[in-house]
Amino acid sequence: MIVDDLLAEVRPALAERAVVDVRIGLGYTAVLLDDGGCGLAGTLTEGAHGCCTHLVQAGELIGRPAVEVAEWILSCDPVASSVAMATLNAALNRHGEPGPSPLDAFPVDGASVGMVGCFSPLVPELRRRASALHIFERRPVSAEVHPDWAAERLLPTCDVVLITSLTLVNKTLDHLLQLAKGRVALIGPTTPLSPVLARYGVCHLFATVVVDHKRVLATVSQAGGTQRFQDAVRKVYLPLTCD
Repeated sequence: MIVDDLLAEVRPALAERAVVDVRIGLGYTAVLLDDGGCGLAGTLTEGAHGCCTHLVQAGELIGRPAVEVAEWILSCDPVASSVAMATLNAALNRHGEPGPSPLDAFPVDGASVGMVGCFSPLVPELRRRASALHIFERRPVSAEVHPDWAAERLLPTCDVVLITSLTLVNKTLDHLLQLAKGRVALIGPTTPLSPVLARYGVCHLFATVVVDHKRVLATVSQAGGTQRFQDAVRKVYLPLTCD
């Protein structure tokens, strides 16, 4: 799986690192390492076990070896996987250059576009420029949004595919990339800046680098999301040479 390759890539960078802070918010999870690296990932709770406690290691995370926490990306527990993904990004997402928006990186005019996870700010322009827009969500919020299982039939017909990197946390990305026949981008703060993803056919990464970890940690703790991060993060772009 892709997460195995990401973990193998990041092990050397995390070998001497420890976790010094963890915030698990309603929208995002943030992990701070002892060298100042801070990573973000979307918080996934669907399928979490427990009643009051959603992470059995709660209260015991500070000081843990970062590699140990990163290994939770292999877990079936969604909250543990969210923490692990943020830990991976704390190592991977340190630097990056700004670039075009997803709508400028692809020839979307007249194209059939698939969007796994609804990125609302992109939708109006995509509806205007694309020949078709298929949005897939596990919990559709309107008749214009397909349930996730509809991707089995519709995603292979799309020329351009934009995928939320939360699919790394819930382990669905591998299958989605097998379905996708068009050019693929991973989008959102959960996106790892890793060339490993090119092996699986990902051509573009639209990710986030934390530049002010104190503000990000506070915002995550107070249930904030992308609109509240503002200049505490930097949106970056990495084109990949995909097969």
